Amino acid sequence: MEQLNNNGQILEIKDLKVVYKTDLEVVEAVNGISFKIDKGKTCGLVGETGAGKTTTALSILGLLPERTGKVLDGEIIFEGRNILELPDEELRHIRGNAISMVFQDPMSALNPVYTIGDQIGEAIKIHNPELSKEDIEKRVEDMLQLVGIVPSRKVEYPHQFSGGMKQRVVIAIALCCEPDLLIADEPTTALDVTIQAQVLAMIADLRDRLGTSMLMITHDLGIVAKTCDDVCIMYAGKIVEAGTVEDIFSGNRHHPYTEGLFGSIPNLRVKSARLKPISGLMPDPTDLPVGCEFSPRCEKCMEICRTQKPDIYTEGTHKIYCHLYSGNVNNNGETVPEEEKTDE
Repeated sequence: MEQLNNNGQILEIKDLKVVYKTDLEVVEAVNGISFKIDKGKTCGLVGETGAGKTTTALSILGLLPERTGKVLDGEIIFEGRNILELPDEELRHIRGNAISMVFQDPMSALNPVYTIGDQIGEAIKIHNPELSKEDIEKRVEDMLQLVGIVPSRKVEYPHQFSGGMKQRVVIAIALCCEPDLLIADEPTTALDVTIQAQVLAMIADLRDRLGTSMLMITHDLGIVAKTCDDVCIMYAGKIVEAGTVEDIFSGNRHHPYTEGLFGSIPNLRVKSARLKPISGLMPDPTDLPVGCEFSPRCEKCMEICRTQKPDIYTEGTHKIYCHLYSGNVNNNGETVPEEEKTDE
């Protein structure tokens, strides 16, 4: 599924398929997703745990587990080049320099035996070998200042920082080479609500100041509304709905999974006794449904949903992967013969 933005793409993913293979099973983690990120824009990748969001991010950086993670098909075009075809040496020059990632857990992303100054400085030194030691130290201090940490704390170790401060250090490492694309993998999951707001505001400010494009991976639609220009809703390795923020939050038509996500959020304008969560669990990625991946949990499921993959309904920039809008069924949920199909 592709978004229709033509303002100059920095990243385009085409029909990406990723599996994890072991001797016992094959996990189908990403199943043919396609999307684009424009220069200077932020794309939100939203979905439950296990949807394939982090696997997508690791595929972009070439960080899939060496023995088990395999890209079966597709292309990842970054600034006109397919990352999947680049040699390891060239990919190392891109990773951390042109594309950086803020990892999900700041507690495990930092090395406990090195000072934070050394860890920020390492990335700068690798990608800027011409810089002197004094220049690197100055850049480290500037980055700490940029993320709101007193530069004198560069000699301290990760255990001396709170969770929110650790996340700021991780962001400083990701931004120290001023990347063209920043991948933020649920950067506020481990933080309390007040610190979440501060970190998100800081990321947005740095993005605007440095002109960086961003892929924001999250399961929080509130974060998406505040920080993103485009949105992709991901479920069981598929993008089931994609469009601009306006399409997702203001559109009249949505995938049932998107409706379920919105139904799980408290609405300050509507008084209700309980929230309405999506029933059931994500399908087993080693044994996905034959038809629509969401059909076992969908309240609007029809017979065709259990047996056939949906087509993609398109309205401008808004795309929905669902039989409800694909023209394959009538108002009674019956399959429409090919010769009787008409455009809506």
